[in-house]
Amino acid sequence: MFSFRLSEADYQRIHAKADRANLTMTAFITAAALGKKVVIVEGFDNSIAELKAIGHNLNQLTTLCNMGKIQTLELGEIKRQFGRVVDSLSALKAS
Repeated sequence: MFSFRLSEADYQRIHAKADRANLTMTAFITAAALGKKVVIVEGFDNSIAELKAIGHNLNQLTTLCNMGKIQTLELGEIKRQFGRVVDSLSALKAS
């Protein structure tokens, strides 16, 4: 355990940065002190939800194939959905 003192204003600024980075104060301060780059990318929530939905669809299709209930898969829609997610992530990276 390590303790240190800082002003209320500095505490608030660090706390706000940690919150924005979705990190605990300890994780944020440790990363900053060790010179690690803290990258904040906003807008991932929708992309993550879409990727989870695509993964769920693939799992369902795989299960049905393994059960022998379907023989041929049409993955065109899943490929399109995945492409849209990749495009949205690329747009986030570019901005």
